[in-house]
Amino acid sequence: MYTVIVLEVVGQEKSAGCDGRNIVNTRTPESQTVGSSSSQRPAIHAVVGSLAVESDIPKSRSGRSGRSSKSRSRDTLSRDERKEVTRRAIVAAALHLLEEGSFTGLSLREVTREAGIVPAAFYRHFDSMESLGLVLIDESFRSLRDMLRGARTGKLDPNHVIDSSAEILIAGISERREHWRFITRERASGVASLRYAIRTEIRLLTSELAIDLARFPGLKNWSSEDLNILANLFVNAMISIAELVEDVADPAALEAIKQTAIKQMMMIAVGVRGWRSEG
Repeated sequence: MYTVIVLEVVGQEKSAGCDGRNIVNTRTPESQTVGSSSSQRPAIHAVVGSLAVESDIPKSRSGRSGRSSKSRSRDTLSRDERKEVTRRAIVAAALHLLEEGSFTGLSLREVTREAGIVPAAFYRHFDSMESLGLVLIDESFRSLRDMLRGARTGKLDPNHVIDSSAEILIAGISERREHWRFITRERASGVASLRYAIRTEIRLLTSELAIDLARFPGLKNWSSEDLNILANLFVNAMISIAELVEDVADPAALEAIKQTAIKQMMMIAVGVRGWRSEG
C-alpha cells in the first residue's frame, strides 16, 4: 500500500503547490474472524461440538473389513478435515478471548472451554500455549500481507493515492480487528518468544516493503539503509494507526483517525522529496 504513495513526488520538486495528495500511482500495482459479541460464541461451540467425537467413537471392525481402499482414503481425508476445523476453532476461540485481555492472562482451559473441547484435545493440535501464540502471530501477519498485497494490485485510486491508501488501511484494520489488536498488544507483552516473533515479522515486512520501494525511479539510487528506514516509517505509521482504530466503532471517530493517517503519509511523502540519500 505505502509503496505507491510517495514516490513520484521525488521527481516533482519543481511542481508548484505539491502537498503529496496528487502523487501519481506509478504502479498498477486465513484466519477466521470472530465477533466481539457474546452472541457469536455458540458458533464456535457449534462448529466444534460435532467434531469432539472425532476420536471418541470406535469404528466397526465388521464394517471396516468390507471397505475399499478408496473408501478408507475418503475416511482419512474426513478425519483430517475434522481435525483442521477443530484447530481453526481453537485459534478462533483464542482470538475471541483476546479481545478483552492479554495472551499472558489466557489459560489453556479458557481456550478449550470457549472452543467446546476438552483440555486434553488441545495437545492434538498445539504443543503448548506458546505454540498457539506463535500461530496467532503468523496468521495475523498473513492477513496484514494480504491487505497490503491487495492495495498494491489495483485498489488504489491513482488520482488520490494517499487518501485511498488511508481508506484501505482503516477498512482493513476494521475487518481484522482481532489480528491487529493481538499484534499491537503482544509486541509489548510479557511473553519473550511472542515479542521476538512479532519483531521478526515486522522486520520481514519492512524488508519486503524496502525492496518494493527500490523499484521506483525516484528511489533507485537510495542506499539500502535509507530504503529500510523509509519502509520502517511506513510500517510504524500503520501500526500506530491500528492502535488508534483498535476499539473505535464510531464513524466520526474513524474519519478523524483517517485524516490523521493522511497527514502522516503526506509528511513522509514530502520528506522523501527533500532527502538526498548517499547510496
